[in-house]
Amino acid sequence: MDLDFKKLDGLLPAVIQDASTGEVLMLGFMNAEAYAATQSSGEVTFFSRSRNKLWRKGEQSGHVLRVKQILVDCDVDSLLIRVDPVGPGVCHEGYKSCFFREISKVGESKVIAGRAFDPAAVYGKDAR
Repeated sequence: MDLDFKKLDGLLPAVIQDASTGEVLMLGFMNAEAYAATQSSGEVTFFSRSRNKLWRKGEQSGHVLRVKQILVDCDVDSLLIRVDPVGPGVCHEGYKSCFFREISKVGESKVIAGRAFDPAAVYGKDAR
């Protein structure tokens, strides 16, 4: 199957879901090279838009995402990747999921999860 990398300047959104719990862990982007690296390694690799390069999830933290299943949407331009996460969390802010804030009807947000790990201990004092 040929994925449609043309619509978003060569990128596909990739929703990352815990295969065991169904929890959405994060959203990343893949170009064709990141997709090929993911397929060959069995661990999720993304394209960093801010750094303009490939990065394998967990290359610094050790919190890798082992691929269990890759699903593609009907337009062949978005992926759902079901994974077995290795480590306490995937979020660089120390949470299990990057979706740890809830927005209320008035637009205010609140944290609805506890930290799974100390990001400064994993990424150093410059963790954002």
